[in-house]
Amino acid sequence: MTDEDFLLSPQNALEYLVERGLTRVEEEISVRELGGGVSNIVLLVEWPGNPDRRWVMKQSLGKLRVKDDWRSERSRIYREAQSIQALRPVLGPAALPEVMHIDFKRFLYIMTAAPVGSQVWKDLLLARRGDAQVARNAGLLLAKIINASRDDASLTSQFWDRTVFDQLRIDPYYRTTASRHPELRREFDDLIGTSLEIRTALVHGDYSPKNMLVRGDNIFLIDFEVVHWGDPSFDAAFLMTHLILKSFHQPSASRQFIALVYDFWKTLLAALGPEAAEGFEVMTVRHLGGLMLARIDGKSPVEYIQDDATKERVRQAAIRILREGPRSLEDAVEIVRGELPYEGQSVKYKDKM
Repeated sequence: MTDEDFLLSPQNALEYLVERGLTRVEEEISVRELGGGVSNIVLLVEWPGNPDRRWVMKQSLGKLRVKDDWRSERSRIYREAQSIQALRPVLGPAALPEVMHIDFKRFLYIMTAAPVGSQVWKDLLLARRGDAQVARNAGLLLAKIINASRDDASLTSQFWDRTVFDQLRIDPYYRTTASRHPELRREFDDLIGTSLEIRTALVHGDYSPKNMLVRGDNIFLIDFEVVHWGDPSFDAAFLMTHLILKSFHQPSASRQFIALVYDFWKTLLAALGPEAAEGFEVMTVRHLGGLMLARIDGKSPVEYIQDDATKERVRQAAIRILREGPRSLEDAVEIVRGELPYEGQSVKYKDKM
């Protein structure tokens, strides 16, 4: 078996760790696979005799585990590890893991796990346990990434390449969705072209509740595999897309989810400062329309929206945002509210300021 053929599993993890001197053969460890991802193998390694020692082993896949044929460079795993190493001094150990080992031959790295008791924010949201302070902290964390990276020239060159972002976001989300909605080809082409011209900050690329592990109101951020230097409004729209989609999924809780959108957005803008002017908001709203439609009709649809009626409501809202081009988040949210079945449960932007 070549290095490229090697695939991590709970069965070979101990042997791998022993071979690299990361544990001893006589040490008792527990290994289980973590679910939720389509592009990587992710294992949690725990030492029962040392509850403070918990690692995550992550290996990239070349062909993603989805229905469509979707491939990406496996070397993206190294950029992910390097981005965590670069950002950890800025964001602090409470927000990011520590990289323990990088294997440049087998496309994997090992990092410390989130603190015991952490919960995936996506799971909390789906259980209607959304916390306004967590949303605000998500805004603060994103602002720290944007502000810090703007002043660090070394990050510009290190993460300039956007090949993986194209493979895992632009193509499967925007181009695929445009091919399935040819009447929106011009809107998507314009969105892609305009966004790719923006090069102002480090972009996480998967700034999603599923990648935020929460304990109390602290966020432990993971999954930087599409990190690049580019358009930071993509991250803002990515997070708000998930909150808005959950308002369609659970319309009786739509007021709560829309409130979280504003908690996040208000905090982000305040922390970014005056540089986050109209252009940032306009691009965020444009991405919002594209991403909402992509998470229904792209290569990676959200798994919790299954019924056709809800899908159609999301489509109509997303299409209106793309075609009408609202210049403010408030106007985009009004379009969303117009497609929600519980129209009476609304939150005005001015009420959140």
